[in-house]
Formats: sequence, structure tokens, C-alpha cells
Amino acid sequence: MQMLSIQLVPFIMAVVFHEFAHGWMAYRWGDETAKNQGRLTLNPLPHLDPLGTVVFPIINMLTGMHFLFGWARPVPINPNQFRKYRPGLFWVSFAGPGMNFLLAIGSAFVFCAIQAWIPRDFYLFEPLIAMTYVSVSLNYALGIFNLIPLPPLDGSKIIESFLPYEAAKKFELLTQYSFFILMALLLSGALSFLSYPIRFCTHFTLLGVSQIFGFSGVNF
Repeated sequence: MQMLSIQLVPFIMAVVFHEFAHGWMAYRWGDETAKNQGRLTLNPLPHLDPLGTVVFPIINMLTGMHFLFGWARPVPINPNQFRKYRPGLFWVSFAGPGMNFLLAIGSAFVFCAIQAWIPRDFYLFEPLIAMTYVSVSLNYALGIFNLIPLPPLDGSKIIESFLPYEAAKKFELLTQYSFFILMALLLSGALSFLSYPIRFCTHFTLLGVSQIFGFSGVNF
């Protein structure tokens, strides 16, 4: 229950901001689909998926699994409405992971601000420190995971934005096998290699931000 209370809020923020970023960037490129369906909002409710945002993450957290698996409802996007298809597809696809990277950096600033300005005897000091640390790591995990070039993850759409039409159509055929490929990678432990860039980015960011705050050393 302690893990659930610390991880759930950062997780919901990460997936909601991720989907909002996709919809916002699509709107900037001329696609109003997300706006017309009420998805251009940071209100979590329109983005929640009962299974992916609630059931799976809670099971993960309560069982102590190291890999937090979950998702939000994908924001509807119509690339045919983009002013320019290829650059629009690239930036809309990158917007989700990019937002997670920005959230990770912002969470690192909050982490260091708490260390600098909140007394350690404050009763919420430890939970806030733990929550912001989780937010840094979790957002890097979500952003890096979504850059895997496997349909329908964002990394595959980024690649498609550079492919010729026929090659992109063939690449999309992988979508029918994606779930099984992801499950095989997850259950086999093959996705554990993602832990290295996630840990590196988390510690590098926290170390860099702590230097901005003038800390000689920060426990994280």
C-alpha cells in the first residue's frame, strides 16, 4: 500500500501528460480530432483506461513488480489532417515521450527543491522525496519504452515518418503481432536492458539539477 500511494500519482500524471502532448501537438499541426473528442485536457478522467491505468498498475504496485506496466487511452489522431504529413507525424509521435522527458526534468527540480527548502522533520518530507524520485524514473521509463520501434509504440511512428509509403505500409503489418512480441519481451526479461538507460538518465538528471541547486551531495 505504501508503494501504491507513492507511485500511483506520478504514474497517472505521466500517462495523462503523455497523451495530452500527442493531442496538443496534433492540434498544432492541423488535426482537431483530439480537441473535438474532448481529449485536449489534463483532466485525468477522459484519458483513463480502466484496465491499463487502474487495474494493471495497481496489481504491479501491490505485488512489488519492478516493471510498472500500464497505459492510458490513446488520443485519437488523424495524420491525414496534418498540414504536412511527414513532419507532423514525427513531431506528434515524439511529443509523448518528449513530454515525459520534460516531466522527468521538472520532477528532478521539485526533488531538489524539497531537499533545499522543506524541513526534514516535516511529516510529508519522506513521501514527497520518494514520490518525486519515482516521477523522475517513471517518466524516463515511459518515454524510453515508447521509443521502441515496434507498432503501435511512438518509436514506430517516428520511423514511419522517414519511410516511403510502401515501406511504411509493410512496417505497419507488424501491428498484428505487436502485443505478442511485447509480452514475449516482457516475460522473457529481454526488456530489462531498458533499465540501464533509465537509471543513467535518472541519476544524470538528478545529479545535474543538484549541481544547479549548489548541493555538494544529494541522496537518491
